[in-house]
Amino acid sequence: MAITVLRTLILYGMVMLMMRVMGKRQLGEMQPFELVVTILVADLAAVPMQDNDIPLLRGILPLLTLLLAELIFSYLTLHSTGIRRIISGTPSVVVENGKIVETQLRRLRYNLNDLLEQLRLAGYADIQDVEFAILETSGHLSVIPKSQKRPVTPADLGVSTDYEGLPYTLVVDGKVNKQSLTKLRLTDEWLMKSLQERGFSSPKQVLFATLNTQGQLFIQGKEKLEKLPS
Repeated sequence: MAITVLRTLILYGMVMLMMRVMGKRQLGEMQPFELVVTILVADLAAVPMQDNDIPLLRGILPLLTLLLAELIFSYLTLHSTGIRRIISGTPSVVVENGKIVETQLRRLRYNLNDLLEQLRLAGYADIQDVEFAILETSGHLSVIPKSQKRPVTPADLGVSTDYEGLPYTLVVDGKVNKQSLTKLRLTDEWLMKSLQERGFSSPKQVLFATLNTQGQLFIQGKEKLEKLPS
């Protein structure tokens, strides 16, 4: 029993390491060769987990081989346009200048119902509102609406806006983010004083706290759980 648990944990760690090395893409954003590697990794890891008669090294070696192959393919596609075109393919324009490109749909075996569904998911129920629709190599449909149907932006109105940036996380589930405080050149004393001004005596009472680039502090406290009668 202990051997089975240990083998499972080792293989689990190997698969987790491989996923980390492969990157942070979601399943729907993977290139074909990345998806193939992901599927094979799951199958190869499951066999030595279930069968203790298979030497652990024989289970790890195929995983390392797949990891090496994935890294090589990633490097090649990064540095060679031709190889990238062969391995990953190229984006295909399925709607051009407001008209469906029927030949591309037939070549891709992509039917009209699928196209209309993806357009609706993107927020365009009427194909007349679409200037271009591009089927990416990951299978995602990128939609570029006609200029008259695009949302109005401050630039369209000639309105200048302030820089927003990303807010810094100061407290998460009662724990202070020291890295954010250091980057902002703030101290624990400043944070404690700010929390006390909002009625919190300790960061442990705070569920989430952030500071945006305008200096506005957002704090949400934890819900107080009522004690059940004994």
